[in-house]
Amino acid sequence: MSAETLATVTLVVPDYDAGTEFYVGKLGFELIEDVALGDGKRWVVVGLAGGARLLLAKAANDAQAAAIGNQTGGRVSFFLETDNFAETHARFMAAGVEFLEEPRHEVYGIVAVFSDPFGNRWDLLERKETR
Repeated sequence: MSAETLATVTLVVPDYDAGTEFYVGKLGFELIEDVALGDGKRWVVVGLAGGARLLLAKAANDAQAAAIGNQTGGRVSFFLETDNFAETHARFMAAGVEFLEEPRHEVYGIVAVFSDPFGNRWDLLERKETR
């Protein structure tokens, strides 16, 4: 039987370089691919080792541009898990990442919502062991 993996998710951004600057420069993602496709289009993939990847897709029309930062209707779009919340939170703060709240303790772990420069909301999350 075959095995499938959700490997890459598209994230619409206003500009490839702005997307790369934030995800690689501030969050520490790896630039996995950046291939020119012609006519100003690029295949830009960022991600973390062993994790899912984001295809940064430059908005090509007004409808796509209108969706930037609101691709999930204002809800948290992405969940970035860490094994050391305090360290990752401090690193992101030092890099200028905008947190929308103070860290809070929930039954599932420590969490704080941050925003990328395009308006997408992310959870930074350290999960509790649930054994």
